[in-house]
Amino acid sequence: MRIVCPMNAILAPRPLWPIRLARRVVSPALFDFWATRLNPLWTLEQPLARLVSRSQASRDAVTLVLRPNRHWQGMLPGQHVNVGVEIEGRRLVRSYSPTPLDDGSLAITVKAIAGGLVSGHLARDARIGDLISLDTAFGDMVLPGKTDDLLLLAAGSGITPMRALLRSLAARGMPIKVDLMYWARSRDELCFVDELDALAAAHPRLHVRHLLTREGAEPDPRVDTVPLDAIAALADRRVLACGPGGFVQAARHRLDGQVAHFDAEAFSMPAAAAAGDEGEVQVQLARSGRTVQLSRGMSLLEGLEAQGIRPRHGCRMGICNTCACGRQSGTTRQLLTGDLSSEPSSQVRLCISAPSTDLILDL
Repeated sequence: MRIVCPMNAILAPRPLWPIRLARRVVSPALFDFWATRLNPLWTLEQPLARLVSRSQASRDAVTLVLRPNRHWQGMLPGQHVNVGVEIEGRRLVRSYSPTPLDDGSLAITVKAIAGGLVSGHLARDARIGDLISLDTAFGDMVLPGKTDDLLLLAAGSGITPMRALLRSLAARGMPIKVDLMYWARSRDELCFVDELDALAAAHPRLHVRHLLTREGAEPDPRVDTVPLDAIAALADRRVLACGPGGFVQAARHRLDGQVAHFDAEAFSMPAAAAAGDEGEVQVQLARSGRTVQLSRGMSLLEGLEAQGIRPRHGCRMGICNTCACGRQSGTTRQLLTGDLSSEPSSQVRLCISAPSTDLILDL
């Protein structure tokens, strides 16, 4: 069987006959076992990437460049990818929004979060040559088909999908007007400052503003109070917002009824619980037969993990649906919107749903 070198096949057409032949002869697991001893990126089906470089993106974030093998199917700028690493014998998965690079590589920017196993490993411990698994790209934080002018709102790590979107627009000559407002607590926490400023200098239709909420004698206003008078035709803008849950909620409230369209992704849940969601409820896991007491003010995923239960999950943002499971009975609250849902046999996304009543889940 002829094996095509994945490093050369990233941008080349993929011959299908070797794959079809291998599938008839051996299982993917057996093929991977032997092929990866010749080259760690040679797999029958599994998308993998090798870490090829790392650089400091800010005081507390690093950018890692990954070179995928031939099974990587690509992504749209702004989408997310579940990235898997092995830590102490366990494969752990977290979601990042990569920037596609011209040579087919992917750049992910990782901020080490206190207590975060994956973010800490990637930011501090990952070494050049390490292998990382990639899942299929997902998410709707992509450029719209229509040529609406954009208002991009980013806080913290929320700048990563915006960077990918801006690079894509710049490659097309910046065909629309774009305003980017990027918040951080201090200047040394900003990522891609020189790159974003260079894009703005090269493209008159792009305006970039960095806002620092905890620096200087007069810190910049937060998203809920920032003046927007300087943004032309605000009512006709399409807004894309990405950041912590509280930031996204504040941005949505700030722009409600003032813009043409609002899309957002939050990479953490709002801190405050809804009124009346104190106390605990009983959650029955139908498949395992376990029954646990979970807090109404915590997501189902976090509550189950605190009980030592490890449901499948990916992005922890309600986007990838990896953690979705069936509901047999009971009511849940969507943490991003506060909406209640009690429809039997419906899917519950554990990462963004909190229990409001006793529940029976297909877990």
